[in-house]
Amino acid sequence: MNTKSVQARGGTYPFGDREVARVGYGAMQLSGKGVFGPPRDRAGAIAVLRTAVESGVEHIDTSDYYGPHITNQLIREALHPYRDDLVIVTKIGARRGEDGSWIPAMSPQALTQAVHDNLRNLGLDVLDVVNLRSMLGAHGGPADGSLEEPLTALAELQRQGLVRHIGLSNVTPAQIADGRRLCPIACVQNMYNLAHRDDDAVIDDLAGHDIPYVPFFPLGGFTPLQSTALSEVATALGATPMQVALAWLLQRSPNILLIPGTSSVGHLRENLAAADLTVSSDSVARLDRITAGMV
Repeated sequence: MNTKSVQARGGTYPFGDREVARVGYGAMQLSGKGVFGPPRDRAGAIAVLRTAVESGVEHIDTSDYYGPHITNQLIREALHPYRDDLVIVTKIGARRGEDGSWIPAMSPQALTQAVHDNLRNLGLDVLDVVNLRSMLGAHGGPADGSLEEPLTALAELQRQGLVRHIGLSNVTPAQIADGRRLCPIACVQNMYNLAHRDDDAVIDDLAGHDIPYVPFFPLGGFTPLQSTALSEVATALGATPMQVALAWLLQRSPNILLIPGTSSVGHLRENLAAADLTVSSDSVARLDRITAGMV
């Protein structure tokens, strides 16, 4: 596959100080079960990363708490020295317990340590984009509350030249508005897919300000999307349901950037091929009627 083919098919969108292909790659699944420990197939993980970049992916999403540390170390092994057109986006705001638990780590000290951990394990002098992942909600979900202290700490790391751009993850509309008053926000990364569309208004508002929206769990996450309508539309298009779900996201708004994750080269290629699909307006209308209760 030509390295510019993803851009030609899926289009591009401004991200920070770059223009990136809208179909990227999320590296979370490269670590072990539960996003903890080493991968079952290290060589396979390296192959996925290299194939992604060779196929035109310009946006890789990661975090040093995947593994922890392991995913970033895999990215460094597979891709360093990095291509000039590659944007690596990481998240901070959590750490992992010895049992694999997810623990909030949003103090200025914890965030500073996390930035340095990401720099070291990725082999970088400056991080392209760092998303502050809010851990204020119960069970890791979004919840209103002030992010002023952690964002101020992250902005200081940006002033020190360790971070180019700041994004937000797992946040509410109020936190996005507050964050934009504190510093420029390069992107928002929240849960969004065919069945979970609480952020419809957020996406439209960000599009009006040319801010990328990056949905996590675009295919449903640990519970993959299932819908009769989705399956029937996919059959009519000669595609998989997951490809249609990704194509729907691409057509939903031009500021949506995709980061579907996988540990399989074959599945990676299927995800990238979703950029080739055009979903008709009638099919889009049918898919739009899917809700969490109908999946």
